[in-house]
Amino acid sequence: MASEISMEQIKALRDKTGISVMQCKKALEEAQGDEEKAMILLRKKGAEIAAKKGDREFGAGVVQAYIHSNGNVGALVQLVSETDFVSNNAEFKTLAYDIAMHISATNPDFIRKEEIDDSARAKAVEVFQAEVEGKPENLKEQILAGKLDAYFKDKILLEQPFIKNPDLTIQQLLDNAIQKFGERIEVAGFKRMAIGK
Repeated sequence: MASEISMEQIKALRDKTGISVMQCKKALEEAQGDEEKAMILLRKKGAEIAAKKGDREFGAGVVQAYIHSNGNVGALVQLVSETDFVSNNAEFKTLAYDIAMHISATNPDFIRKEEIDDSARAKAVEVFQAEVEGKPENLKEQILAGKLDAYFKDKILLEQPFIKNPDLTIQQLLDNAIQKFGERIEVAGFKRMAIGK
């Protein structure tokens, strides 16, 4: 028999995720009151919802800026949505601001893995090739692939752990927003600037 889910549990999960009360309640019921399992279920559902909305057109968005308090670094981010109903929402603008702040702090080179060009990949292969020398032949390719994945993960915005909540990647943050707003949301571009760089 399923345990009773309290309003306090639902509110706590909603406060952590920003996802609707009904979705939080369903996730907690499915997870039999286990908050960690419920968060995993919500992330999984968010990714599924995002995948289903993948072919929808963008028609709105915001350009948001973040300038660090010392004035030496800042970023602009273009966050797009399907409608201005969502892009005019204060929470959507806060999401864009948080992503701009994250970009200022982490300095990614790419939005997504598919943007890594042959030149950048070839340079990285050249550097890591020396590190796999002397390894067994049958493992060299696998070791090299692992080193490349680890190297580029830090350079890809969507794969980076969110600085305000390292339990979430930027992609998971967007998936949660898609689940919350019911629209496709994507980082369309960004620019980071720093004094002396």
